[in-house]
Amino acid sequence: MQATLPARLYGCPDAWTRERCAVFGSAWLFLAHEAEAGAPGDWIAADVAGHRLLAVRGKDGVLRAFHNVCRHRAGPLVQGTSGRCEGELVCGYHGWRYALDGRLRAATGFGNADGFDPREFGLLGVTLEVWRGLVFVNLDPDAAPLADSVAPLEALLAERGLEIAAPAVRRSHELACDWKVYAENYLEGYHIGSVHPVLADELGSAEYRIRVEGDLVVQEAVGVNDGPQAGVWGWLWPNLGINVYRDGAMIERMTPTGPGRTRLDYLFLNDGGAGALGEAIEASDRLTAEDARICEAVQANLSAGAYDRGVLSPRHEAAVAWFQSRLAEVHG
Repeated sequence: MQATLPARLYGCPDAWTRERCAVFGSAWLFLAHEAEAGAPGDWIAADVAGHRLLAVRGKDGVLRAFHNVCRHRAGPLVQGTSGRCEGELVCGYHGWRYALDGRLRAATGFGNADGFDPREFGLLGVTLEVWRGLVFVNLDPDAAPLADSVAPLEALLAERGLEIAAPAVRRSHELACDWKVYAENYLEGYHIGSVHPVLADELGSAEYRIRVEGDLVVQEAVGVNDGPQAGVWGWLWPNLGINVYRDGAMIERMTPTGPGRTRLDYLFLNDGGAGALGEAIEASDRLTAEDARICEAVQANLSAGAYDRGVLSPRHEAAVAWFQSRLAEVHG
């Protein structure tokens, strides 16, 4: 029987620093849906574990990703989560201007400074790939292709004829718990009966199955064919829920914002637009509130000093065990 990670790793500044580099610095990170930057000059941005990232659609129609950091004195190129620029990215600090492909066009005020070569100061690029309209970036230039990670989910969606719809609405929730607490909560159905009474009633006698394939955890409620929970729930290492149903989808990014702090970034997708998502958003808000209460209570107990390590159920918490084993490797 596997023991849990020690409590000190939840909310610890040293753990946060190590995970920021060793976990989020080498994994595929969800950024947005490509339709959110559909025209040349459109950009989308996110801060994931302190990595400030943006993707911008070039004049050639290509979507490229960069660090949202000017090469002069680290000013921001864009602020917010989405927008449009007219042909170039302009640093908000000193006005350096970059082409949409990342080349430095003008170092404002530098003139003909001796020894300054603009070709050496282009934006810092990151790898970008798109799967079923979802945009991912990876800070590791030697990362394996995204297709390798999502292959089991791709096969399951193809088998069931499920599609990922168009983006409709975004929502965010701030939680006073470590990102790992929330991710572990997502990776098991053990708590549903205690924490989610409405969901438990909807699932009824369905068998809740979880399996791990590579970087992906697939969760299914077997026997729920027509209810609101019919579909496929996937979770991609290290922090992304991909929930696909017959009439839409919801992407859930568990974004660490610091030691012991998490922001849930939701992207609801539905071809009928935001107006068709009333029940889905209502259910999501209810489930999130229930999860937030229990996860914040768990975080408080992890920080209180009485608890150090527990044990994991081989039957119900296999995905949590897999998740914690990967993190144990990070922390040595």
